[in-house]
Amino acid sequence: MKLNWLGHSGFRLEIENAVILIDPWVTGNPVFPEDRRQEAISGATHILLTHGHGDHVADALPIAKELNIPIAGIYDLINHWTTRESIEGIGFNKGGTVDLGGAKVTMVNACHSSSMDGSDGPIYAGHESGYMIAGEGHVIYFSGDTDIMADMEWMAEYHQPDIGILCAGGHFTMDMKRAAFAARKYFDFKTVIPCHYKTFPLLEQSAEALASGLPGVTVIEPEILKAIEL
Repeated sequence: MKLNWLGHSGFRLEIENAVILIDPWVTGNPVFPEDRRQEAISGATHILLTHGHGDHVADALPIAKELNIPIAGIYDLINHWTTRESIEGIGFNKGGTVDLGGAKVTMVNACHSSSMDGSDGPIYAGHESGYMIAGEGHVIYFSGDTDIMADMEWMAEYHQPDIGILCAGGHFTMDMKRAAFAARKYFDFKTVIPCHYKTFPLLEQSAEALASGLPGVTVIEPEILKAIEL
């Protein structure tokens, strides 16, 4: 299983028979080198979205159309696109599990917001979410944009993820200290990878507080398009 960070909250996950682009935002992303776009998306089989904000979905439709691959995510948003855009969609909801190339992806709760920009203001984009992604002997908890929430307790007990990809940049989501607290209190991760940070000065720039708050856990600060073998 191989993971590549695309900056911010975007990842390229190679798992089972799938190459999943999670929240891919490469065009206009301040930390992503746009001359490496083809490298990032080549061979992708699916796109998986956590919510409708532009820093997560901006490239979803263009990539889906270019590669002719489906977008998976919350039913409201996916149904909106499949009825208005020439794309294939996999719309589901909290508690639902879909098979993406052999990887079993279950949608779980998150605590954030979800909308898209419209000419007259924000447009409803379905509910924000996270995912449990099971495959190749691992379960990855991809938190999406969220704060700490009590749901993490049952989610951890039920799905037993060993890898956590956690938003931790602060201001819009948990910061590093809160992410470390959530991981300690609710989960038994072997590996934690932070995201939703470094992109702008407003966000945290280092995962030092996350690492120091999780003794005994391998905390990996990802680098753009540098493969992490899991």
